[in-house]
Amino acid sequence: MLDLNDVAIFIHIVETGSFAAAARRLGVPPNTLSRRIKLLEASLAVRLFHRSTRKLTLTGAGEQLYDHSAQKISELNAISTQLVSENQVPMGRIKVAAPADFFDLFLMEWVADFLALYPQLQLDFILSDTHADMIGEGIDVAFRGGRLKDSSLVARKISTGRRLMAASQHYLDTFGVPDSIDALQHHACIGQSASSSPAIWHLVGPQGAVQVEVTGRFSANTAQAQLKAALSGLGICFLPESLLYDSLSRQQLIAVLPDYGQLNNDLSIVYPSRHYIPLAVSTFVDHTVTLLKKTISDKHRR
Repeated sequence: MLDLNDVAIFIHIVETGSFAAAARRLGVPPNTLSRRIKLLEASLAVRLFHRSTRKLTLTGAGEQLYDHSAQKISELNAISTQLVSENQVPMGRIKVAAPADFFDLFLMEWVADFLALYPQLQLDFILSDTHADMIGEGIDVAFRGGRLKDSSLVARKISTGRRLMAASQHYLDTFGVPDSIDALQHHACIGQSASSSPAIWHLVGPQGAVQVEVTGRFSANTAQAQLKAALSGLGICFLPESLLYDSLSRQQLIAVLPDYGQLNNDLSIVYPSRHYIPLAVSTFVDHTVTLLKKTISDKHRR
């Protein structure tokens, strides 16, 4: 098999005019280059140089190899230099998948500050509560809530949370306050539009894990839309505590059956692979995780 390193050595020798000059350029002994050229000639089954004590010239095969490989090796070297440079200074485009309500938690001012710090970076956000196909869609990094189902992805947990049920005071005044899990079956419950109807809510309470079938007249595919529906009195929502926090604090929503919830509603950051993460991606992740952890911590201390 052709060794491209040997081809690169061959090109250095041709361009410098001698084994000794190429050895000085590469910082290796001349006999090392001589041995590598012999291996290259053996793999190609041709002679590449006419050697004499005074002069080094190319054979016809050598001229052919140089003409067809010099430009390509130069391009490979240029790409290699660019990739090394990108791993020294964050640059390039980062494709980020995140929940639809991501910028309710992560301020756009922080994005502006980040881009000002790293002028050679570009951010491309895909916002959806539906999990993107990271490999198929070329996603560099994703923020995901809840349990992670794809074991092939590499995850880094940012925070641990739970899901709670809540409704507006107007809804509870009109339709009553559920006094048991079974009572939820007689209420309008705001669901995830991708779910089947009736939907099943998995809860953990004083007696352990339970599940209940719920129905309702409104569903949506984003948590933010479900929250707005609950605020408008359309029913009982079942959402992450972090998303409900402000509405509960202002009493715009009232917790329903507060002893019940769903654990393991974690916020995680996910990579397609743990190997060779670009500097641009790791820089963005470190910056974002620091800010998110502080924001979530500040909310829990209020």
